Amino acid sequence: MKILFSVYILFFISSFNLSAQIKIIDKPITWNDKRKDLSLEYLQQRHSLDLDSPYINPKMVVVHYTVIPTLEGTMRAFMNPELPGAREAIKGASSLNVSSQFVIDQDGTIYRLLPETAFARHVIGLNYCAIGIENVGGTEEVPLTKKQLKSNVKLIKYLKKKYDIEYLIGHSEYTDFAGSTLWKEVDDNYRTTKSDPGEDFMKGIRKKVKKLDFKSKP
Repeated sequence: MKILFSVYILFFISSFNLSAQIKIIDKPITWNDKRKDLSLEYLQQRHSLDLDSPYINPKMVVVHYTVIPTLEGTMRAFMNPELPGAREAIKGASSLNVSSQFVIDQDGTIYRLLPETAFARHVIGLNYCAIGIENVGGTEEVPLTKKQLKSNVKLIKYLKKKYDIEYLIGHSEYTDFAGSTLWKEVDDNYRTTKSDPGEDFMKGIRKKVKKLDFKSKP
């Protein structure tokens, strides 16, 4: 009994330490049967994975920017399970809407949009193993902020402690994994060109998380 009690106390302390170091606000987008079914369909059709539930075993974190200048606009873009008609470039691959597990606002506030290991469509070829962090803005008019960079570092450290995360990349680097053992996009012609979150922003993050010893890209 004493051993079980001790294990419980250690687990409680560990969980408390993780949550005490970071503040995450839950701001869920729609996670209903429609989104779950479309996620399972995507996993099967794009990644050749037949799963019983739309959840991932995260191995990487992918950092993005939204281009959308406000949190409210970002929430509207991600909220519905189905992709809006304007996204013709990627609609042919699936009608599942894009999203991410987290979004960080311009003031550095971290929001959790989905359960942390729920499937999200945010990076071709790697969705099945990647947790996405979106950052509001990223344009010349609304550039990413120092507060966002600081919050990205906190969130990445939190995720690294909680999950077996091996890689950290910017969205613009995703094609470096094509042909690797992690890559699972079935269509060799399905690619989009990305620049987010910007070279300087990723350099800033990597400098702050250097001690976490993420693996080099393939």
